[in-house]
Amino acid sequence: MEDYRIIYLYQRFTAKLATRTEVEELDAYLENPESHQHLMRLLENEFMLRENPSNEINPASKERIFNEVIAQPQEHKMKLFKLWSRIAIAASVTVLIFGAGLFYFENNTSTRRDEPAYTSDVKPGIQGATLTLANGKKVKLTSAANGKITEESGVLIRKDAEGQLIYEVKETTGMGISFNTLSTSKGQTYRVQLPDGSMVWLNAASSLTYPTSFASLKERRVSLSGEAYLEVAKDKLHPFILESKGQEIKVLGTHFNVNSYADEPATTTTLLEGSVQLSSGRKTVLLHPGEQSLNAISGINVSKASDIESVTDWKDGDFNLDDVELRTVMRKIARWYDVEVVYSEGVSNNIRSVGMISRNKQLSSVLGIIEASGQVKFRIEGKKVYVSK
Repeated sequence: MEDYRIIYLYQRFTAKLATRTEVEELDAYLENPESHQHLMRLLENEFMLRENPSNEINPASKERIFNEVIAQPQEHKMKLFKLWSRIAIAASVTVLIFGAGLFYFENNTSTRRDEPAYTSDVKPGIQGATLTLANGKKVKLTSAANGKITEESGVLIRKDAEGQLIYEVKETTGMGISFNTLSTSKGQTYRVQLPDGSMVWLNAASSLTYPTSFASLKERRVSLSGEAYLEVAKDKLHPFILESKGQEIKVLGTHFNVNSYADEPATTTTLLEGSVQLSSGRKTVLLHPGEQSLNAISGINVSKASDIESVTDWKDGDFNLDDVELRTVMRKIARWYDVEVVYSEGVSNNIRSVGMISRNKQLSSVLGIIEASGQVKFRIEGKKVYVSK
């Protein structure tokens, strides 16, 4: 395991931010006796000696630390003692003394995190979108009141208390076909329930065009630009077809994510449940749960999705940065915070990030997680983020 990854896991665990997967990864690393001395050396070099050369802890601090450990929830306390007792044994120190060092590190990490690392910052994106009605009228959903927005061709369009857009078909006879477009700008995300009950989560800088009713149609056809996660209502008689950047996805009822941003090297379709038939040009492929297709100029390539969480993280309000290419991560950040990313010469194309953080955090917090790996540095100036070695 790389040194920066070990330090990152230690940092996450002591800050009580580690995911179950990260705890298991750190635990597996510590099970190897040869790792103990290596870890202690890293901690000394990277944290302890740098912050506290004497590495001494006064009695008052020890008592405070003991009380903090005892106050932890049982599950976290068990993991803490399980993991750190191994290091304590390897280092020939008691759990309490090591816990003191751990608590000291936590306090100092928190202090460093509170210090302004950037001269400016950017707020996270919000739930918001613009609805373009069939008559061309545009409705800003961010400021629109909850309740009825309008009624078109026998379809009631309303916004519920959670800010979700909902279509309710009131009449099915004599209805003409009309289309709406739901669009988000950079820094926005929104959710819509289509007339057939299908749910769509729309990511930043994306748009979805769809009929206000599928009642008189043989198929449920919609068009996507950008990224969306869909949970399609089952209807065998009326297949659901999604068009996006040079491809069509045909489904009967399933959960899947499509990333078709123009600045991405390929259109990525990831299937979570059910099955979908994907067509591009003369080629057609069938995706099964856990599979992912990359549709680029060279054609369609299907493989097992390496990490579903890094695909659907945005829907759940997170940035999953674990083992993701830096430039891919920065494109996500640019869309959510509506910033421009500028790379200095010498920044490698092969850097991979680590960590997970909420998309509700300020930009500086997200960049700080990436910067903690020691591979890159960031500078925020207005709406620009500068990346350097």
